[in-house]
Amino acid sequence: MPIHPIAPLVPEGACILILGSFPSVKSREDGFYYAHPQNRFWRLLPRLFKEEEPGSREEKIQFLQRHKIALWDVIASCEIHGSSDASITNVVSNDLTPILQKEKIKAVFCNGKASWNLYKKYQEPVLHLSATALPSTSPANASFTLERLQEAWKAILAIL
Repeated sequence: MPIHPIAPLVPEGACILILGSFPSVKSREDGFYYAHPQNRFWRLLPRLFKEEEPGSREEKIQFLQRHKIALWDVIASCEIHGSSDASITNVVSNDLTPILQKEKIKAVFCNGKASWNLYKKYQEPVLHLSATALPSTSPANASFTLERLQEAWKAILAIL
């Protein structure tokens, strides 16, 4: 059963927490979030903030720090076939309380319905903190263009 191999990215002063479900095969191999070249996460967020797309891992971390965005996933370990959220079973959820106790998180956003559904099932009953579902940046969500994603994801700007 795969175990989440990537530590949470939690910059000091983070006020937004963005949660995925579980890292894709490519992200697990690379040891970094949204590493699949077709995932639009690292193209989308800079567009929201009118910045250049970060290239290196360090630039991505600096971007998150500048904008006080924490990044992690709902699941600590699970059974999963490839990168398919639909195949996820035997879930063990991550403990988000250390992040929420350390930082002043104003809002939790879920990258896609799968992470939102998992959050509602495993996290919300424990944390008593609701989350907002945003359309997935995954290439599997091909019905959403980058422009449509940008319009929906503008919700995070209202928190800052």
